[in-house]
Amino acid sequence: MSESIQIEYFTQKDWSVISEIYKEGIDTGIATFETQLPTWEQWDASHFTSCRIKAMVKNSVAGWAALAPVSKREVYKGVAEVSIYITSKYRRLGIGTLLLSRLIAESEQAGFWTLQAGVFSINKASIALHKSLGFREIGYREKIAKLDTTWYDNTILERRSKIII
Repeated sequence: MSESIQIEYFTQKDWSVISEIYKEGIDTGIATFETQLPTWEQWDASHFTSCRIKAMVKNSVAGWAALAPVSKREVYKGVAEVSIYITSKYRRLGIGTLLLSRLIAESEQAGFWTLQAGVFSINKASIALHKSLGFREIGYREKIAKLDTTWYDNTILERRSKIII
C-alpha cells in the first residue's frame, strides 16, 4: 500500500479533516488527555509551523503528524513532542511508520535533536511504532492524569538524532 500513500505538508485549509482525525483519537480514550477539539488558532499556536505533515491515500487524509515545543526556554529549542494520529479506516497499513519516519527526517532538517512522546501505557501499538523507529523508553509517569474517573499511566519515549550531535 505504501506506493499509493503521499506525505505532504498540511495547513489551516486541512484543519477540518485533520481535526476529525484528532477527534477520533480523543474518542478512543487512549490517545490524548484532551477531551475537546481545540480551534485551529489554539492548535496552531501550540505547535511548530514546520514539520506538519499528512498522509494522503488517493484524495483522503489518512493521518497526520506534527511537533510541539516541550519548553519555551532557548536551551530546549531543538527538543519537540511528537503527535501522530491515523484515522481508523487506515490503521495497520504502515501509514504510521511512513508518517513518523518522515517526521523524524523533517525534524532533523529543521534542527531538532530530540523527539519525545508521552504515550498512554495501554496504547501498545503506538509504543511499538515509536520503538520500531529508534525511540527508546526512558520511563513512565504513574497515574499522571485521569479521564473521567480513570487514572492513566504514560510511557515516555525519546529519540536522539544521530545526525545532529
